[in-house]
Amino acid sequence: MNDATDARLARAFVRSRQRRPVSLLDRYVSVFMLAIAVAVFGNPVTTAVTGLAGQVDAARMGPGVALVMLALAGFLALGRAAGPVVLPAADASWLLLSGVGRRGLLGRPVRILAVITLAAGALLGLALLTALGAPDQLVWRLLAAVVLGMSASAGGMALAVLGQGSQAWQTWSTVALVAVLAVAVAAAIGPAREPLAAVAAAPAQALGAAAAGALAAAALLVRHAWTALDRIPAGTLMGAATRARHLTTAATQLDPGALTWAAEDDHWRGRRLRSRRWPSLPAPLALAWQDWRRVARRPGRLALMAATTTLPALLTQATGAAPTNLGRGSATESLTGMPDAGSLASAGGGQSAENLAGIAGGAAAEILTGIGGGPTAENLTGIAGGPTAGGGGPMEGVGALVGGLAPAALLIGGALAVAASAVAGARRDADNPALARLAAVGTRAALLARALLPALLAAAWMAAALGWLAAAGAVAGPWWAFGPLAAPALAAGALRMARRPPVDHSLPLIDTPAGAIPTGPVFWAATGPDLALLGCLPTLAALVAQPADPSGHLAAQAVTGLGALAAYAYRQKAR
Repeated sequence: MNDATDARLARAFVRSRQRRPVSLLDRYVSVFMLAIAVAVFGNPVTTAVTGLAGQVDAARMGPGVALVMLALAGFLALGRAAGPVVLPAADASWLLLSGVGRRGLLGRPVRILAVITLAAGALLGLALLTALGAPDQLVWRLLAAVVLGMSASAGGMALAVLGQGSQAWQTWSTVALVAVLAVAVAAAIGPAREPLAAVAAAPAQALGAAAAGALAAAALLVRHAWTALDRIPAGTLMGAATRARHLTTAATQLDPGALTWAAEDDHWRGRRLRSRRWPSLPAPLALAWQDWRRVARRPGRLALMAATTTLPALLTQATGAAPTNLGRGSATESLTGMPDAGSLASAGGGQSAENLAGIAGGAAAEILTGIGGGPTAENLTGIAGGPTAGGGGPMEGVGALVGGLAPAALLIGGALAVAASAVAGARRDADNPALARLAAVGTRAALLARALLPALLAAAWMAAALGWLAAAGAVAGPWWAFGPLAAPALAAGALRMARRPPVDHSLPLIDTPAGAIPTGPVFWAATGPDLALLGCLPTLAALVAQPADPSGHLAAQAVTGLGALAAYAYRQKAR
């Protein structure tokens, strides 16, 4: 009896005492649901694939490929962080250290990993084809792109599996990840744009040959990874199973906050830290100094934060849209090749361009709600003044608005995420208020002291991201100043996220045609981002309207940013 048979017998024994066997009705329901999914998503997917035919602007090709490479690197990094081979907690506890063969025991997790990897690779290949375009032979180019994406993801994940059992292969996996990031950087800054244009114009036969070579290399790595499953240490598999147990527990109990503690404990467990004398600081600042030390001990996270400042600019260039709906003259024209708002208004004979871009000088509330310039629908779609953007119809204005909001949302959301990475001390104070009271520091003073670090990180991140947007030609002027001015509101939102209570499952459900939605997790997720969004409304309005002179929005942001932090600190009471 071999190892695979031992594993199958052990699992069959466990399943026979856990649940009833799979019946024919269960298989029928699974096939029926799969058919329904194909019927629902088949037509949209076919339409999207058909729309890939044609050439892509060379200026958008490099940033698009850079985003695809970053997505691939993120997927591989996530796989390495998860394991990538992850055993269920029960199997890790009862079967891992038993006499069951290691390869047979890991067979099912590896198959699940293979399905996830191939699906992600297919999506990456489709995204790559979207970035490069298909001037001819769409079907063959699509097939080559999908095979190339699946080969890249499978090969990278195979290196990660090999790295689980060998430090040498772990080094090669890191080298491959760095190479992917180097390709992304080269595609983003310009040196690789001419080779990318040559690749996009290459015949389909050459792309097929490249895909076949990538498939062969990936197959060799996958085969080697399969034979190396026996050499993965039990301690590594137990650690991956522990992380998986934390994730499944948080998912089943609808308690995402538990993942934060799990990630913190997993990072610091077993590390040897050097102790240094703390500087002489006032009591509130001394209490907050632990957050500064924690951030300084993770330089890799700081480097990752610095690298992500380029994402809004890359998204803007890849999609061909300014951070706003239509933007302002030269900025939009440099990115999309469209005429500016003034020429649109004069050519269209209406006020749609002014309503969309907000260049008439109205306040942010007039642009967002339409109370100053007419009905909301006119401001959003330009119905009153005729077609938007020179004849595209009303819905084109809505599409431009929605597409232009994506970089703005990424800008504010990214700054909030950076600020939230430095509030572990406030989270511990909220979870253990008795220990926080022993420090003899008032709640408000402690919160204001703990707000300095997240505010500094958010200010630096947003200022750098706006600087990259200015370098890309999307904005012009002192837009970087929105970063320091919005930082207090972002710090207040991050502190509110850190101090929010667990999910309240006693709240009622909302019945929708798609099913019931629990309001407890929704309110939990909105706690924190709501305050940050409220405090950053002038910044959001400026990104939507993109005025020629943002000084008014800067003044408003200075008031709302400090007001949000002051109001939040004032409302906090000692626990």
